Amino acid sequence: MTEKVTTHTKLLYGIADSGIAMLTSIVQFFLLFYYTDVALLDPAMVGTALMVGKLTWDAINDVLFGYISDRTRSRWGRRRPYLLLLAIPLALSTWLMFSIPAGLTGIPAFLIVLFTFLLFDSVHTFIAVAYTAITPELTSDYDERTSVTTVREVFTVVGYILGAALTTVVAGLYQKNLGFSLQGSYSAMGLTFGIYAAVVVLITAFGVKGKPASEIQPAKMPAVKAFLVTFKNKPFVHLVTAFLIANVSFTLLTTLLPYYLKYQVQMEDQMPFVMISLLVTIGVFLYPMKMVVDRIGKGKGYALGLGIASLAILSIFFFPKGPTPLVYVASIVAGMGLSAQWVCPWSMVPDVIEIDEIATGERREGIYYGMWNFITKLANAFAIAAAGWMLASFKYIPDAPQSDFTLLGIRILFSLVPVLMFAITIPLLIKYPITRESHARLVAELRGKISAGKETTT
Repeated sequence: MTEKVTTHTKLLYGIADSGIAMLTSIVQFFLLFYYTDVALLDPAMVGTALMVGKLTWDAINDVLFGYISDRTRSRWGRRRPYLLLLAIPLALSTWLMFSIPAGLTGIPAFLIVLFTFLLFDSVHTFIAVAYTAITPELTSDYDERTSVTTVREVFTVVGYILGAALTTVVAGLYQKNLGFSLQGSYSAMGLTFGIYAAVVVLITAFGVKGKPASEIQPAKMPAVKAFLVTFKNKPFVHLVTAFLIANVSFTLLTTLLPYYLKYQVQMEDQMPFVMISLLVTIGVFLYPMKMVVDRIGKGKGYALGLGIASLAILSIFFFPKGPTPLVYVASIVAGMGLSAQWVCPWSMVPDVIEIDEIATGERREGIYYGMWNFITKLANAFAIAAAGWMLASFKYIPDAPQSDFTLLGIRILFSLVPVLMFAITIPLLIKYPITRESHARLVAELRGKISAGKETTT
C-alpha cells in the first residue's frame, strides 16, 4: 500500500466533502428553523418525527450500507459505484426536504417530515459512508492519514460555510430578486445546494481511482457477526463514546445558533457574518491544529480544542439581551478550539481499522464508517429533536417575541448544556489508547502477518 498520497489525489478526494458537508450544514443550522419559522410546523411534532425516523430505518442503514460496500466487487472498486449512482438522487432529495407545504398540521405534517427527511438521509448516508471509507484505503500511515483528513476538512469547512452562511442569502435572492414566496425560496435553495453537492461528488468519483479492483478482497463475514465484532474493538468503542457526546454538543450549538442570534442578541441580520466568522476561523486553524496534533497526539489535541471552545461558549451565557460585538469574539475563539472537532475524530477512525484487521483478517472499512456515520447522524438528529422538544418546553413561539423564560431556555440550551457535555468528553479523549507509537506497532504486526501468510501460500 502506498504510504504517501499525492496532493493532487488529496484535493480530488477532498472536494466531494464540500458538497456533503454543505448539506450536513444546512440540516444542522437551518432544518429545524425551516420547519418552525418557514413551514410553520410544531417543533415538538418535528422533533418526534425526526427521532422516529432515526430509531427505525436510520438505526440500521449506516451499518447496512457500510456492510454492502465492504462486500461490493466491481471494476470501479468497492466505494466509487455508490458515488456515481447516487449523486443525482442526492440533489433531488435535498430539494424535496425543503419543499414542504407551509402550515401543515397533525398526521400529514408528521408523515411528510418523516418521509422527506428519511429519503434525503438514506441517499446522503450511502454516499457519506462510501466516501469516508476511502480514507484508510489511501494510506496506512498514522500522520499521513491526518494530512489527508486535514486537506479533506478544508473542503468540509468550505461546505459548512456555503451551507451556514449562504442558506438565508440564497433563499433571500430567490425571494427578493425573482419573486419567489418564502416557502418557494427555500425550495429553490435546496435544489441549488443539492445540484452543487451532486457535481462535486461526481468529480471525486471520476477523479480518485484508488487501488485496482483486482487487488481488493471483499469482506466475507456474515452480517450479524460483522456488526457484533466491531464492539470487540475497544479503542473504537472508546472513540465512538467520546465523539457521540461531543457531536451532540456541537449540533446543539449549530441548531440553536439562529435562535440565539435572532431572539437573545437580536442580530438576525448579522447571522451569515457570525457563522462565517466561526467557520472561517475553524478553517484557518485546521493546519495549526494539525501541528498541535502531530506534537501531542490526536486524543490530547482533540481534548485541548474542546477545552478552548468551552471557555468561549460558556461566556455566551452571560451576554446581555441586545446586539453586542462580543458575539464575534466568542465565535472566533470557539472556532479556534472547534477546529479539533474537524481534524481529530476523522483522522482517528482509520487507526482502528488495523486493530480489526489483525483480529478478523479482513479489511472492513465500510462497516466501521457505517457505524461512525450512524453515530454522527444519531447525534445530529437527537440534538435537533431534543432542541425542538426543549424549545417547546420553554414555551417557544415560532417567529414571535419570546418571554424571559424562553430566552433563558435558549441561553441554557445554547451554552450551558454543550459546555457540560464537552466537560464529560475531555477526560475520555485524554485517555484515548491509540498513539503514534502504538499504531506503528500495530501496522508492523499486521505486515508481519501478511508476509507470513504469503510465504505460507507460496
